[in-house]
Amino acid sequence: MRILLVAINFTPELTGCGKYTGEMSSWLAKKGHVVHVITAPPYYPQWKIHSIYKNWYRKETINYHDAGSLIVYRCPIWVPKRPGGIKRLIHLLSFAISSLPILFGFIFKKTDIVLTIEPTLFSAPGSLIWSKLKKTKSWLHIQDYEVDAAFDMGIVKSDVAHKMALTFERGLLKRFDFVSTISSKMIERLSGKGVDKDKQYLFPNWADIQSIKPLNTPSKFREQLSLNSDDVVVLYSGNLGEKQGLEILVEAARNTEVYSQIVWVIAGEGGAQHRLAKLSEDLVNIVWLPLQPLELLNELLNLADIHVLPQKEEAADLVMPSKLTGMLASGRPVVATAAPNTQVAQV
Repeated sequence: MRILLVAINFTPELTGCGKYTGEMSSWLAKKGHVVHVITAPPYYPQWKIHSIYKNWYRKETINYHDAGSLIVYRCPIWVPKRPGGIKRLIHLLSFAISSLPILFGFIFKKTDIVLTIEPTLFSAPGSLIWSKLKKTKSWLHIQDYEVDAAFDMGIVKSDVAHKMALTFERGLLKRFDFVSTISSKMIERLSGKGVDKDKQYLFPNWADIQSIKPLNTPSKFREQLSLNSDDVVVLYSGNLGEKQGLEILVEAARNTEVYSQIVWVIAGEGGAQHRLAKLSEDLVNIVWLPLQPLELLNELLNLADIHVLPQKEEAADLVMPSKLTGMLASGRPVVATAAPNTQVAQV
């Protein structure tokens, strides 16, 4: 099969949608399919384009022995230093526009299906028009209900814009041949958005349990961080974004400061990083680590005696936290902020 995939986030991004889209594309290619990916230079979660990438068009090809191939087209994108509101919308729209020349460059090439990843929904109109012109099947995979999130979390506040965005979203979603998302609670939202039941598919995220698994020995990070054997590590690892509600970690660390054996480790990068660091600058029981490469991820996740998974109430069931699969695969207990009957509460 020849698959055309449109996704703003992709490998080598280590967290979020880019991780899963990259792994899925590689898996498909290794199964013998030819996968063409239209994406942006990696920038997430640092909100800064990786230094080895230029913010312009480029083509990358990966060939798998006795299998298919993975061809990646990078398109320029505007990346704000501090995303939010209108800046975030312009950011998403810049990729949707810059990717159109590459997308329509495939109009005369054999393709069996076009798969679009949300975010960003701004890419959906181009993919739909392209699929209708080509008479090719179209598939939308929703990692994040970005329209609902933008308004429910107050990122965009205009009531008129909200109504227009919901109408735009509804019109797009019901025109795709297939619409999938990553949790049963997120599937429930599709019917309310006008998607027929026979078009809905549950396609959850995953963890590589060969790479992420419980260790029989202490994590190497304990020695690196000079931790004592009786220290209890509370670990948050992943994107330091605004919609996670990570202020609760600083508050909890402050409330447990009197217990010297409890150490809070926050490993990640993102838009809220500097604000959180400033909130906690007087605390000595928080250790900050950057995002770790994949080869160290299992050691990092096994550093935890307890994983923590904060999430703002407004974001519940708009997205399924991608970091949860790795936490569970590490075999360590997870403490999450989740209202009853939400997807995270039911895991």
